[in-house]
Amino acid sequence: MSAPTAVLYDVPGPKARARNGALGVVAVIVVAALLAFVVVRLIATGQFEGRVWEWILYENIQLALLEGLLNTLRAFAVGAVLALAFGAVFALGRLSDHAWVRGLSTAVVEFFRAVPLVVLMFIFYFGMPSVGVTVSTFTAVVVALTLYNGSVLAEIFRSGVQAVPRGQSEAAYALGMRKSAVMRFVLLPQAVRSMLPTIVSQLVVLLKDSALGFLILYPELLYQARVLGSSGQLGRPLLPVAFVVALAYITLCLLLTALAGYLERRTRRVAPAPAVVDEGA
Repeated sequence: MSAPTAVLYDVPGPKARARNGALGVVAVIVVAALLAFVVVRLIATGQFEGRVWEWILYENIQLALLEGLLNTLRAFAVGAVLALAFGAVFALGRLSDHAWVRGLSTAVVEFFRAVPLVVLMFIFYFGMPSVGVTVSTFTAVVVALTLYNGSVLAEIFRSGVQAVPRGQSEAAYALGMRKSAVMRFVLLPQAVRSMLPTIVSQLVVLLKDSALGFLILYPELLYQARVLGSSGQLGRPLLPVAFVVALAYITLCLLLTALAGYLERRTRRVAPAPAVVDEGA
């Protein structure tokens, strides 16, 4: 075991392993008991009876849920592309050699990271008309998602580039490469592979954040679920609708994670060796 590892983590002894095992068993029992209690209550209140789920057989309801899902995907797709672009631009700004560019980029990133996403949505949808600018719910959701998640992605990109050993860039500069070439051919290929899991995690957050659009009446999946779940004509099937919507979000997140895993494996397989590997060069 290396010295840093030994300092940060001590291998547990027999008593610690026994204690950890006992705590793990207790935790499993507690979680299982809570799940069992929830299932029993759902059964007792008739949440699994056929009549409670009849609403899902209506074509209009299926179309409404499909429309909500498509609107969610539309906001996510546009917001993800713009957030990635925003993050890349301001990450480069924070890595700039010019102090004024670094300062401006830092101010923008830190400001939008600090403002809650819901506040941004409210500002763009409810606040902009007061200055004569009216935006749609879709635009307000996408712009808010872009600014907030793009600022977080900017920090991810910056930290990923800075995590590449300094010797890599120093050796590249010694070979006469320009900064743009060093960034493109030396730093980014290595940084992207290490950043990919974190980037995907943030995109999953962006996907779930799109659900906040229902607060400004953007007709995404959660908005449709609220409308259907509170419908008196359908018997207010709030829990069944919530289960369906939750399953849809879980499926989307799992698909996104699977896609990221595929891209990571493909990148690792086809990525060329770093242009400079000898830090002592």
